[in-house]
Amino acid sequence: MNRQSRGFTVIEIIIVIAVLGIASVVFFVQKNNLETAARDEQRKTAINSMYYSLEEVYYRDNNAYPRTINAETLPSVDPELFKDTNGVTIGDGNSEYRYEATDCNGDTCKSYSLRATLENEADYIKTNRD
Repeated sequence: MNRQSRGFTVIEIIIVIAVLGIASVVFFVQKNNLETAARDEQRKTAINSMYYSLEEVYYRDNNAYPRTINAETLPSVDPELFKDTNGVTIGDGNSEYRYEATDCNGDTCKSYSLRATLENEADYIKTNRD
């Protein structure tokens, strides 16, 4: 009885399919983690840009902080950075970015906090220099 092998057994095919299935699950989980981290970094970059513009440009020129921020009050910031990862502009209700001015007299304020809601970490917060 001489048996010649002509293909793969069912067990071999099932093992290969299982390995490919596990590898694809790991790939998509890692891909999702990388995309989430990239969005969080984008949020931090935007907040840092607004923060440094407030401190190094706006405050030096006005000796105070604005009540609200946008592309007009902070022209040194790329206007696209005022939009979060969903395209919502800072100050709108559902924005991932929040600017909260405090101790205000009219349109000038003495302090503020900038906040970004992150997916993988606690909120990213920057406050005025004291």
